Amino acid sequence: MTVVLAGLACGVAGVALAALVYERQLRRLARSLRERDAHSNTRLTVEAPGRGFAELAAAVNGQLDAAREERVEALRRQREFQRDLASLSHDVRTPLMGAKGYVRLAQDGRERPGDEEAVARHLAAAEARLDDMQALLDQLFAYAQASDPDLALDLRPVRVLPLLADVLVGHYPAFDERGWEPQVDFEDEALATDADPEALARIFENLVGNALRHGASTLAVRQRGRVVTFANEVADPSALDVTRLFERFYRADASRSASGAGLGLAVSASLAEAMGMRLSARLEGRMLCIDLEISECFT
Repeated sequence: MTVVLAGLACGVAGVALAALVYERQLRRLARSLRERDAHSNTRLTVEAPGRGFAELAAAVNGQLDAAREERVEALRRQREFQRDLASLSHDVRTPLMGAKGYVRLAQDGRERPGDEEAVARHLAAAEARLDDMQALLDQLFAYAQASDPDLALDLRPVRVLPLLADVLVGHYPAFDERGWEPQVDFEDEALATDADPEALARIFENLVGNALRHGASTLAVRQRGRVVTFANEVADPSALDVTRLFERFYRADASRSASGAGLGLAVSASLAEAMGMRLSARLEGRMLCIDLEISECFT
């Protein structure tokens, strides 16, 4: 009987000791969480034996790591947004200031008899600058629409080649001016996809327009499987960062003197994603290749 009572007493003492150890460990964990700097990388550690505390600490550390990654990503997006605002401000201000300057020159010219030709030239230059600003604002509006998570698209079966042909025909004067003839190679001329016709046409417009503005050779469009590739040479491949090509406001011209706002390809990427498609870019020597992976046609 004495032995039994002694054993029971030892068991109770052991349970009490374990409870004390666990309580101290829980208090230590709670204190660590309360006193932990929100921006610290400090992780929770455990001293008490047992798998349960280790799993608890691992779960809490996982949540802390996730929260930290979220803060880092939010900071990155904020800096990116501030950079984009600075770029947009520059792009809007430049043509606006140019237009104001030419208008002022025209006003000065009107005060001098016989300067009608110079006045007309200054006014035409001012109008061209205002057209540049309008084009920028149109692109910005298109990007806002394409990036809208509530964008409503009318997806229906669309044949790819006829839609592309219409876009290329619309750009015929620009190709003719450069002495280029686009090359089109489709292995499946009946290829169809579920898409919004206007959105897909906008993607094609932006890809063709990009090739005309920045390309150093004629455009070649090649289709294999469900991938349509737009390719042409660029003058300086080293100046192009293909990993950033679909970022808003990205332009290879660091001086930002080239025309355009760097939104066309960002619009295309957003529209493609909204339709279950994907745009990607790569360099093959001097050739810039942009691949459009189109979706299946289910309807």
